[in-house]
Amino acid sequence: MSNGSFKSVNVARRLAHFARTMGDVTAVVVQHKSRISRRFTYKTITFAELEADTSRIAAGLRAWGVPEGTRLALLVPPSVEFVTLVFALLKAGVVMVLIDPGMGRKNLVKCLSEVEPEGFIAVPAAQAVRKFLASRFPKARWNVTVGKRLFWDGITLDELRAKAPAVAVSDADPPPSVAAVPPCTICGEDDSAAIIFTTGSTGPPKGVLYSHGNFDRQVDEIREGFGIEPGEVNLACFPLFALFNAAMGVTTVIPDMDASRPGKVNPRHILAAAQDWHATQSFASPAVWSRVGSYCEKHQVRMPTLREAYSAGAPVPPSVIERMAAWMSSGGRMHTPYGATEALPVATISSPEILEETRAAWAAGEGTCVGRRFRGIQWRVIPIVDGPISDIDQVEELGVGEIGELIVRGPVVTRSYVTRVENNGLAKIPDEDGFWHRMGDAGYLDGADRFWFCGRVAHRVRTADGTLYTDPVEGVFNQHPALFRTALVGVGPIGNQRPVIVCELRRPVTLPGGLQQLQDEILALGAKNPVTAAVRTVLFHANFPVDIRHNSKIFREKLAVWAAKKLGVPQA
Repeated sequence: MSNGSFKSVNVARRLAHFARTMGDVTAVVVQHKSRISRRFTYKTITFAELEADTSRIAAGLRAWGVPEGTRLALLVPPSVEFVTLVFALLKAGVVMVLIDPGMGRKNLVKCLSEVEPEGFIAVPAAQAVRKFLASRFPKARWNVTVGKRLFWDGITLDELRAKAPAVAVSDADPPPSVAAVPPCTICGEDDSAAIIFTTGSTGPPKGVLYSHGNFDRQVDEIREGFGIEPGEVNLACFPLFALFNAAMGVTTVIPDMDASRPGKVNPRHILAAAQDWHATQSFASPAVWSRVGSYCEKHQVRMPTLREAYSAGAPVPPSVIERMAAWMSSGGRMHTPYGATEALPVATISSPEILEETRAAWAAGEGTCVGRRFRGIQWRVIPIVDGPISDIDQVEELGVGEIGELIVRGPVVTRSYVTRVENNGLAKIPDEDGFWHRMGDAGYLDGADRFWFCGRVAHRVRTADGTLYTDPVEGVFNQHPALFRTALVGVGPIGNQRPVIVCELRRPVTLPGGLQQLQDEILALGAKNPVTAAVRTVLFHANFPVDIRHNSKIFREKLAVWAAKKLGVPQA
């Protein structure tokens, strides 16, 4: 870790300020559904209590002998303990490994094995698996159980707290309600803070290395870009996006939901949490807002205090945006921030601009406008290259309206992968004063410097007559009222692929002519637009495979294999 007199960029240092200025305000709320009634209970912690406990745990890690820079896997569900441990690990200067348990045991174990953690801070079930598969984690010596420790090694979280010195010097000058504890570790811009795994929507999940500088600038960009003020209340339906609410003086409300299955969320839980705690803002995946918006419409329920809603992870259908905006507070807005695990946030756009301007272009097959870039982001669109680019001087910048691949750079853009490291050469383009990150997204910039997303580069369909991009094509077909969503895939050899539109229905077909009539209607819709005229094959799929994190990103690679088998076409 860096040392010296310079100002530390450790984002956990911000927590001390709010412990001083609003210590009695609730920092984190966790909703629990009663097993015997329809009522909810809530577990809470104040900013002062959060500051004290995070410092106590950080001090316990130091007293235990955990060196700065140690990689510790954090396997704790969304909870007060999860938020507390995130800030404690930042204060201690260790590198936390964050991973979605919902990706399945096989992928989870593989990802954790690749990242070589030196310890686990985890709930008992995860510690039991770690012990059973000890040969996969030979470096794991610092193990903390959040709960009761049984037959495995290590200590419990309470025992770790007990290791903290009773008296120490604090850099926060806390009030009497906050225990005197060691200060945050001093961290420089490039010091490692965390490893966060990608969703694996276009390949195996990769471990992305975040620096303290990345996190610190993320907080500033999000706070300034969305005008977030201390005292607001955030309903966190995707806890990773709300990781640093406490560093902005924002209360985090964690609803009772399975974070690995947002598409199955119970809307009543979300609404109860929002209403009970007067939520002013909320982030959720498109799958969550689709269910919540439909529930509000059906039961005529409002969220009167909710002024700002956010959604990302996949393009958000305008119908979802329109429905949600109608049931928020008067004048409430929905935002669709754009980015990736490797670079977040990049751009954003809000509901008024979408519904009044860009929606019509999306329906016409022009792609999804993700808006204007954040202050610290630079971007360009370059020609699509399937392979590494060794120097930025090797590529030209495309003009307005020309589809290519988006590249970005700035303080929130991460430098490298620490697993699947062969992807570093594919994802980064060296520049004389740094590097550019390849987003892997196809699209174009318009005259207002807004980016229009046209789909993942890897998902483009290359036919003998040209290239088709998923988002513009699907935007046209998604206009059919019988369709819940569609996916463009290509079958056959690249360069001579056959474009296929795979459809997931909203409800069983009731047309007189059945699926054949619906297929004819879909093809007729596509024939009217030059963007979709080349698509002459329609297939129906009962339930699209989607990502674990958001339940919204469609695994088109899997659908392509399924479609090829269905059509009897050999797949490249």
